[in-house]
Amino acid sequence: MRIGHGYDVHRLAEGRKLIIGGTEIPFEKGLLGHSDADVLLHAVMDALLGACGLQDIGTHFPDTDDAYKDADSMKLLQEVGRLIRMQGYSVGNIDATILCQRPKLKPYIPSMQFAIARTLGIEGAQVNIKATTEEGLGFTGAGEGIAAHAVCLLEKDSPSELYRKQENR
Repeated sequence: MRIGHGYDVHRLAEGRKLIIGGTEIPFEKGLLGHSDADVLLHAVMDALLGACGLQDIGTHFPDTDDAYKDADSMKLLQEVGRLIRMQGYSVGNIDATILCQRPKLKPYIPSMQFAIARTLGIEGAQVNIKATTEEGLGFTGAGEGIAAHAVCLLEKDSPSELYRKQENR
């Protein structure tokens, strides 16, 4: 088993869509970034890559590469899932926390969990997402940005599972 941790933060800005966990959320601001700036998926990807010792998303999808300009982070997550499977690992579980003063995210969490699970080919119960405010403290509390933490547990596939995955490619 291997454990990974990821963290990401993006500034809120006018004229951008707010996409968190692959879910578009109605709000007057969105997250600023080279890609779609999905702060939750970026933290999840960093946790998964870190658990495999594959560095971080900036290494795999650099913001200096125009190919990732306005990229859909769900597609990037799909690629990260492929990379960890190639290393012989499966996702045991993902646990994430979004730090956000506004908007309230609770109604959107089931959609986020489903999107992440579907993209990684795992069960919805293997993805847990929480959202919290910071009681008006710090940059997230002041409404300047949104942050996310994620941890994951990866399990090494058995030789028979590795063979089955190779057969299904």
